[in-house]
Amino acid sequence: MTKTTRVLGASLGSLALTVSLAACGGDSLEKSKDGGSSSAAAPASGGAKGSLVIGAAGFTESNVLAELYAQLLKDAGYSTSIKTVNNRELYEPSLEKGEIDVVPEYAATLAEFLNAKVNGPKAPEDKPVASSDVAATVAALEKLGAPLGLKALPAGAAVDQNAFAVTNEFAEKNNLKSLSDLGKSGLKVKIAAGDECAVRPFCAPGLTKTYGIQVSGIDPKGVGTPQAKQAVKDGADQLVLTTTTDATLDSFGLVLLEDDKKLQNADNVLPVVNAKDAGAPEVAAALDRLTKTLTTADLVDLNRKVDAERAKPADVAKAYLESKGLLKK
Repeated sequence: MTKTTRVLGASLGSLALTVSLAACGGDSLEKSKDGGSSSAAAPASGGAKGSLVIGAAGFTESNVLAELYAQLLKDAGYSTSIKTVNNRELYEPSLEKGEIDVVPEYAATLAEFLNAKVNGPKAPEDKPVASSDVAATVAALEKLGAPLGLKALPAGAAVDQNAFAVTNEFAEKNNLKSLSDLGKSGLKVKIAAGDECAVRPFCAPGLTKTYGIQVSGIDPKGVGTPQAKQAVKDGADQLVLTTTTDATLDSFGLVLLEDDKKLQNADNVLPVVNAKDAGAPEVAAALDRLTKTLTTADLVDLNRKVDAERAKPADVAKAYLESKGLLKK
């Protein structure tokens, strides 16, 4: 399943608006976090505290997160519905206007999106506000969002960001667990990624500068696509650019290498709300229970259940919330 996310460049200007990448089903992660179409809202479910519209960006992970938010808020006494608007350029203004009340977001990506919107398309490149420091990134997001009527709620440990994977065999043979290990090994690697990898600071240049990794070339098969992962599995390439919540790595015999020096920006998951319509403490409290519970591994598992097992996002969300004791009813 395709998703418009932010992959290649939360730190790269207007790319925060347009770039595509893959995480959920091995397709482009960046895609769903930033572009697509809208669909009608799901039916509302009753509640005494008022109605809230939760936005979803149309890719698996966002759909599941929206269901988690909707079910938690319904449990807290709100009437909830879900509206899918795949393009961030559309759903972010809808959030400002109060047409959408709550959206699951990614700290660094949204921070740079708003940076470009407020300070110009080159701002994320010339004067980025996102970094690997999640607290600083969220603080920058809060500062940019507040004048627009947006309120960023606390971020949790779950993170969906760029990541690099090798085959299990390659990792075991060369005793690799982290990107630092790969750099110290002196091995030359060809990267399966988008062709932008050659110039993007989070990709080849960053791997060389931060980790000393010797990049022999870029195989332009896309970010986290099945073709890119297959190329690494077959040995044509040694490293693939994907995301931390890619649920298909096991099926290709791949394993992520730890970004131990934090090259990537902090794309931790967090709720963003319309401050006027959904800024009540009760909303924050309900969502914070999930934020404090959800992990990156949980996201991988939730994505897998939808993409590989063909379960419905609503059913997957309900089972997860019940398993964690997050629903009162």
